[in-house]
Amino acid sequence: MKVELLASAWCQSCRQAEQVWQIVAAEKAIDFAVVDATQPEGREIVSRLRIKTVPALIIDGELRGVGVTTLAQAREWTASSPARTAQQGQNVGILMSDDNRWFVVSAMMYLMLGGLGLVVNGALLSDGPARPVALHLVTIGFMLMLIYGLGAHMLPRFTVNPIRTGFWPWLQMGLAHCGVIAYAAGFLIPQHGLIVAGGAAVWASLWIFVWRLWPVLWPKPTKQDGIVLRVHNA
Repeated sequence: MKVELLASAWCQSCRQAEQVWQIVAAEKAIDFAVVDATQPEGREIVSRLRIKTVPALIIDGELRGVGVTTLAQAREWTASSPARTAQQGQNVGILMSDDNRWFVVSAMMYLMLGGLGLVVNGALLSDGPARPVALHLVTIGFMLMLIYGLGAHMLPRFTVNPIRTGFWPWLQMGLAHCGVIAYAAGFLIPQHGLIVAGGAAVWASLWIFVWRLWPVLWPKPTKQDGIVLRVHNA
């Protein structure tokens, strides 16, 4: 079952509608996507179905209704779809998920901590154990966490392909945090083993990020009538 929610970033009720369908999409193995009405794909749907307002719900190419769908109604419409498994990816929409929000919040916190290096003995410029700590707080803590959060939120929207969610982003976040903390402690103590452990934890978080994004950038091909097609299912 293909479910498309035609929405717009300025529409408050679209956010409510997306919250309902994100719950259902986490429960059911439906091909769910939020389509921006201002983008070419959205304008094509508006023109084809003569839609006058958003949010609008399209199921298998047919306009099913406009406005915010109740959770009970959404579950009734998708009752025939199988349950979603943990291995299947999930599409993102206009709303930022909790894990991506915490990635960005963590990035801001590490930026502020790294910025203290400019105050404490000019740690970013001077030699000493504080310098690599401040640098890693900015590069790994701030930059990498920001890439994690914004990349996982924006790339699925641009490609309309699902990303692996559930347990994996939280494991990725935990490993990244452990890596930054181990790096900082290893340079301050100093303890080379902690530095190596921190590097291994960050490396593992990078591999999880790549694994989560792989079906977003390169969806699995499928054959239909002898023609290889690209599909949006992970």
